[in-house]
Amino acid sequence: MPGSDRRTGDLLVVTATAVTPVAVQDPPLLNASGCHQPYQLRSIIEVHTAAGITGISEAYGDDATLALLAVGVAALPGLDVFDLHGLTSRVTEVLGNVVSSSFTELIGPASRDKTVAQVVGAFEVALLDIQGKALGRPVADLLGGAVRDTVDFSAYLFYKWAEHPAGSSSFAPDDWGTALDPDGIVAQARRMVDTYGFGSLKLKGGVFAPEEEIEAVKALRAAFPDHPVRLDPNANWTVQTSLRVAKELEGELEYLEDPTPGISGMAEVAARTSLPLATNMCVTAFADIPESVRLGAVQVILSDHHFWGGLHQSQRLAGICDTFGLGLSMHSNTHLGISLAAMTHLAAATPNLTYALDTHFPWKTEEVIQPGVLNFSGGALRVPTGPGLGVEIDRDALARLHEQYQRCGIHSRDDLAHMRLAQPHFTGRRPRF
Repeated sequence: MPGSDRRTGDLLVVTATAVTPVAVQDPPLLNASGCHQPYQLRSIIEVHTAAGITGISEAYGDDATLALLAVGVAALPGLDVFDLHGLTSRVTEVLGNVVSSSFTELIGPASRDKTVAQVVGAFEVALLDIQGKALGRPVADLLGGAVRDTVDFSAYLFYKWAEHPAGSSSFAPDDWGTALDPDGIVAQARRMVDTYGFGSLKLKGGVFAPEEEIEAVKALRAAFPDHPVRLDPNANWTVQTSLRVAKELEGELEYLEDPTPGISGMAEVAARTSLPLATNMCVTAFADIPESVRLGAVQVILSDHHFWGGLHQSQRLAGICDTFGLGLSMHSNTHLGISLAAMTHLAAATPNLTYALDTHFPWKTEEVIQPGVLNFSGGALRVPTGPGLGVEIDRDALARLHEQYQRCGIHSRDDLAHMRLAQPHFTGRRPRF
């Protein structure tokens, strides 16, 4: 019999979707691929319904991603926001045989499944936000309920220059200064721990000779003996270099993340070290898991709802990790507050996601959400309790960051080109050491 609930349900269908690309300032952070450009790109997604409820999400903002999202937008009108299987079916149909090269440096060879997962993940979060708002419940409740009220994050340490190279679009130098040696990394960590209370530390490696990065890890362990330390060289070492570093750092690291390329290379290293190996580069889709498990290549997988297919698929990954006794952490990108909120809800509702999450939050000076919800204390975020994601867009900030996107002239991430402004002969070849 029709009633108010039924009529409300009829209104919870998608009527329109807006995708707004934005650019946010980024410091000159160094990594295996080169140097972060002055601006990182994101896209802010708003899904509108006949009921007047709007859900929000966030995705990457490069041209390849924007093209994918535009195709996905065409599939959404008329979709019931609770029909997440329908979302996947519609996106799969409209994409056809499209295989995007977006993210391929990060998550390996492109595939149709990865392409579909990127688009579904972008829109699924917005639909969950609408569901939560319609029900008056936080997204964590839609994922099975929060098993923790706060979510721990890890300080993300980078080698960096004081300012961007000459010849680039630049702005005033950031106040973090230079960090190019162990003393600089320890000082950076001290500031992050003092400011945000982080209880664990992660160093982005693969930048300098491995011996230098070993010394930086040892300096961090000496300065912060109670803080677990992770090292991530982004697959910039050969198997032999990885084994040499692992021998030097056995007992020093919580885990060693992506020391060498590929599942087979990781398996060679894993077989000859007691250090747990983690990845967000060689196991990035469900099809990668069987071979990784068979070879014992990794002991910790870093999930990321942006390329695993959303929050529900990330929980599916968590179940597989639980089945095979694998640890679970979460990868970070240069996210804004909408993605950070989604990560926090997901981690809160995933019992075996027990490692502290990565976050680029301390490196951001610009934001697109209204302040007051996501505040670090003791290295953790309290899970938002408002309906949906519990965060809302700051309209003035969105307009300003979109205008910045239009001005900055960057349309895809290219750390290699930015590095070559300072080091013209830099190749970005991996593994380099």
